Amino acid sequence: MFRTPASVLTAIALASASVFAHVGVMPRASKAGATETYTFRVPSENGMTTSSVTLDVPDGVTVVSVEAPPGATHKEEKVGDRIVKVTWTIQIKAGASASLSVVAKNPAQGPQIAWRVHQMYTDGMRSDWVGAAGTAAPAPVTTLGPAEK
Repeated sequence: MFRTPASVLTAIALASASVFAHVGVMPRASKAGATETYTFRVPSENGMTTSSVTLDVPDGVTVVSVEAPPGATHKEEKVGDRIVKVTWTIQIKAGASASLSVVAKNPAQGPQIAWRVHQMYTDGMRSDWVGAAGTAAPAPVTTLGPAEK
C-alpha cells in the first residue's frame, strides 16, 4: 500500500485553498462590445470579516448598473458620466463569500478585461486583487473574443 506523507497532503490542501481564496469573476469569457452581467465572488479569508469591496472599473468598460445583495449597499464614483469605481459596503463573515454584480458593456476591442478589486477587512487590513495571473493576489480576468458581426 502506498502512503502519502501528511506534509505533502497538507501542502496540497493549502495550495488548493489559496487557489479558491482569490476573488473570481463570471463569466470568464465574453465578446468584445457585448453587454454582460459580471458577478464577482468575494471570499472572506484568514479568519477576518470583509467590510467593503471596491472595483476599479477598467478603461473601456462602461458600467450600466450595479447590484448589491440583501444587507449590502453600494456607491459609484464617476468621472463625468462614466462610473470609474464601485464600492460595496457589506459584511462577509470569515469563511463565507458573497456575490457582487455589475452590468457592463465590454470594450470594443482587446484581448481581456483585468478587473482590479480591493477588499477591506474590519480590522483595517486590505487585500488588493490586482496582480498578474500566477501572483499571490491576481486580478480576476475575463477573456474577450471577437465581436459578433
